[in-house]
Amino acid sequence: MIARVLNFFFVGLAALSCLALYRVSENTRVANMELTSINHQIAQEKSTMNVMQAEWQRVANPGRIQKLAQAYLGMNDAPVMELSSFETLPRRGENPMDANPVQNASVTMPATANTNLHLVVARN
Repeated sequence: MIARVLNFFFVGLAALSCLALYRVSENTRVANMELTSINHQIAQEKSTMNVMQAEWQRVANPGRIQKLAQAYLGMNDAPVMELSSFETLPRRGENPMDANPVQNASVTMPATANTNLHLVVARN
């Protein structure tokens, strides 16, 4: 009698072990499929990023930007003008608004200047 009960118990335990093993195997298969899908998506995103980087290199090319600025904005390479000198800059540790008042800078703009550009002057 005890032998039959133990046999029934062990057969049931073996059946539960088979079901648990099947469940773990199925979960592993599903996780493996998801991992493959995610790796495929990562590869596609890397490919897209490479294309976008190449496009950005083309779009942000300084020579191209200069040509566009000359063609559409009428901007040319103009010599740089000095609006200030090193003597008017505050020394290290000084508060520029306390010790040195902000001085006005004046620039004469050519008559053919682009009207979309504005000069902003900060005053204290």
